[in-house]
Amino acid sequence: MNDSQIRSAERALSVGMWLIVFGAMLYSVLTVTPLMAAHTPNAWDWTAPILPLVVDAAVVIVVRLDSALARLGGRGGRWPIVLRWMTGGMTLALNVGDSALLRDMVGVAVHGVAPLLLIVTAETGLAYRRAIAAAVTALETRQRDEREAARKAAAERVEAADRRAREQRDHEAQVAREQREHEARLAREQAEREERARREEREHTEARERQERAERERRDQEREQQQREHERREREAAERREHERQQRIERERRERQERTERAARERAALLAAGPATEKQPEERARATARAAFEAGLPVRTAAELTGWSTGWVSSRYQELRDNPTPAPRVLEGATS
Repeated sequence: MNDSQIRSAERALSVGMWLIVFGAMLYSVLTVTPLMAAHTPNAWDWTAPILPLVVDAAVVIVVRLDSALARLGGRGGRWPIVLRWMTGGMTLALNVGDSALLRDMVGVAVHGVAPLLLIVTAETGLAYRRAIAAAVTALETRQRDEREAARKAAAERVEAADRRAREQRDHEAQVAREQREHEARLAREQAEREERARREEREHTEARERQERAERERRDQEREQQQREHERREREAAERREHERQQRIERERRERQERTERAARERAALLAAGPATEKQPEERARATARAAFEAGLPVRTAAELTGWSTGWVSSRYQELRDNPTPAPRVLEGATS
């Protein structure tokens, strides 16, 4: 059974209960007034309806307060029970009193129907309301657990996606680094082969050419050393840039995760506040409506949380569907 069905059952119980109460009150006034008039001085006959009205007013108080306590899940102790049974017994006694004095058992049975029905209905309605309140509490607990599980699953999916993207970037960087090292090694090997060929050729030349060749070799070695030093500096700079890029990516990921968790906590704080006892300020009401919309709550529940009308909340929902902008910062009071 969902929330709307539970509320429909509670409304049906309330309507039926009050129909029985007011019917029994009207019947009691019409039945008891002649009895009171017969036992009241003639000058005070006009006071005859007062006693049944007083007793029936006590019945209304008992039924109304029992309904409120049951909806809140509380118990009033033994005095409400005493008042409930005392008013029921008084109503029964006053209704059957005239027939009992006349020893009319049929009249006693007939006039006892309404007060007995009222007594039993009051007890039964209280039990029903307590059961409905327990069912509503269980339903809200289950819905809250489901929302929390969905939020955790979404956070895990986001984290897994970030991890896969980071691993992909690391892999691409490693492949590029290996490619550069391979090209540098090929270049060095090619240079060594060329140098070896020149050296073999120079061995067959004259002494003067050997001296010139030695000078050229010295210059070539210096050039190669400078080239290797330049390549080493380039590799170090590339590694430093890659390290800085990884740090920046990790910092952005943490900031994004912190923003997501903070928004989720602010939403949970707004939704955990419960039904508003009075109409919230518009800025906070808009934040509560957005939180309810993102949590997938119905319009009626969002209206209860904000204290605004369902029409106003429906308009905010439509705005959020038509223009899904980033969630605004929630008021400081929403998390208190």
